[in-house]
Amino acid sequence: MKLLRYRVDGEIRPGLLDNAGAVRDLSAHVPDFTGAQLGDETLSRLAALDPLQLPLAASAPELAPCVGQVGKLLCIGLNYTDHAEEMGMALPEHPILFLKATSSISGANDDVVLPRGSVATDWEVELGAVIGTKAKYVAEEEALNHVAGYCVVNDVSERDFQTKLAGQWTKGKSCDTFGPVGPWLVTRDEVEDPQKLWLTCDVNGTRRQTGSTSRMVFSVAQIISHLSQLMTLHPGDVIATGTPPGVGMGIKPEPVYLNPGDVMRLEIEGLGVQTQHVRADAQ
Repeated sequence: MKLLRYRVDGEIRPGLLDNAGAVRDLSAHVPDFTGAQLGDETLSRLAALDPLQLPLAASAPELAPCVGQVGKLLCIGLNYTDHAEEMGMALPEHPILFLKATSSISGANDDVVLPRGSVATDWEVELGAVIGTKAKYVAEEEALNHVAGYCVVNDVSERDFQTKLAGQWTKGKSCDTFGPVGPWLVTRDEVEDPQKLWLTCDVNGTRRQTGSTSRMVFSVAQIISHLSQLMTLHPGDVIATGTPPGVGMGIKPEPVYLNPGDVMRLEIEGLGVQTQHVRADAQ
């Protein structure tokens, strides 16, 4: 299933994308898609529904983040061998973890807003894994059973904030709108192998990132197992698993960063497309 959340008159409703690409309303069957609705029992119940019997949503509804009330947005750095190479950094011995504030989360097609003082905002297409059942001290071979599904994440990053304001990367990762998630959550039964997915990111029509999850240093299962040894992963937590090469910071001879008016298009094989327009913060 492709599960989503969409906006109607200021309210968010749960929905499902049918095989024809139309959005079907699931409000009569589930109140929302938060951690409480992502367990296997609920997903099995929804999978038994006939999408054609569900009411149609309005044409081309505005998409909200595909998961609501996210408890943790956990991110893995330098997790592609070819991305580490372009950054001139050694491969990590253990997954590099940082957090994005959950207030950064936005819809897949919402504008990305450059904060005051931003001169180095960058793009990062990433595979997101959404936890469906509580995970604590999970073995690697069992880790993917705790995943509700997968989605596209744009780990938008202000590199000057990240590297020059001292402290952790979180400063450059957590600005408002810097965490587009969606367009939908693709349940794990539709993703045969999360290590065999292609990712791309175009900026203003120019292909900037192309990569495969097969080039991850640490697989999705390894990441989940590792994190679960350190903290409990709760339903609705989102893990952004790293980005392939082609980020603006790595462009030679000079980095290329986002400016107002730019357009990003991110896609992961089978998981959908995000499109974001970039604008300056008017406040």
